[in-house]
Amino acid sequence: MILDGRSPDAAVAIAEAARVLRAGGLVAFPTETVYGLGADATSDMAVAGIFKAKGRPSDHPLIVHVAAGIKGTEALSRFAQPLPVFAQKLVQVFWPGPLTLVVTRQPGVGAAAAGGQDTIGLRCPSHPVAQALLEACAELGVPGIAGPSANRFGRVSPTTAQHVQGEFGDDLLVLDGGPCEVGIESTIVDCSRGAPRLLRPGAITRAQIEAACGEKLADREVLDTPDPRASGTLEAHYAPNAKVRLMDAKAIQTGLDVLGANAAHIAVWTRAATRSRSQRVLVRRMPDDAAASAQQLFAVLREFDAQGVKLIWIETPPDTPEWEGVRDRLQRASAA
Repeated sequence: MILDGRSPDAAVAIAEAARVLRAGGLVAFPTETVYGLGADATSDMAVAGIFKAKGRPSDHPLIVHVAAGIKGTEALSRFAQPLPVFAQKLVQVFWPGPLTLVVTRQPGVGAAAAGGQDTIGLRCPSHPVAQALLEACAELGVPGIAGPSANRFGRVSPTTAQHVQGEFGDDLLVLDGGPCEVGIESTIVDCSRGAPRLLRPGAITRAQIEAACGEKLADREVLDTPDPRASGTLEAHYAPNAKVRLMDAKAIQTGLDVLGANAAHIAVWTRAATRSRSQRVLVRRMPDDAAASAQQLFAVLREFDAQGVKLIWIETPPDTPEWEGVRDRLQRASAA
């Protein structure tokens, strides 16, 4: 069931979603990155429902979303031990926004959401519907919503309410907040080992992180312990049903030329002008802008799947900082 979180009756929809979460149920909700599948982060039983619905391993941690303002400050102290100074700076600069911090967890809270680790990922989303839901939940005694992407585990993330409904059917309550503005999941920074370390790239770049916290991001070799497990960091992830292959523009055009009019069940997403003699090849233009490409990425992959293609050829994004998040998602999708 989709409820409009932006209509004049949005308060009713928000209240109903908060009630479901308080009762231990699941609700899908929009963020600026992707739609999340939410449960009360303090209830291990409710969180278990997320793992079951997604088919996700229970040791693969979730991100807990918290409200802005005083409610968010209270949630931070509920879930996390005191943050190091550099992490506090990241909160001040980027929250609300598409940044997740992995921090040392308070004992006895959020164990299931943390995948059993002594660290936990926390984020304060900027989407107004997400914030309204988080505030309503806080009023009911739910300080945070555990919310991985609202899709089956390992598959393409959803960026519209309709994507979520297509994954889980009509029984799941979905708050509709429109298409996601960012389109790929949040940047994840580990703040649990005394120095910031990038675990997953996203819309917020390495340079922005370093400028905000006043420290260089640490390499894995510098830290004494292994990286904590974090959402969306498996080698193969974000994958459509079709096989994804990253290629340069010349290789894509050469492949289409060789196949000629016999090319079939192939989709192409490229920045370069591309031609095919076959009517059975889908060609979509990738924006030249990294942010626009990120916003479209998952919707394009879902469109190709809906058309029944078997192969998706994608022009490899530029090796520049602003494209790192898109490159990361496409590399993981192609590894599946």
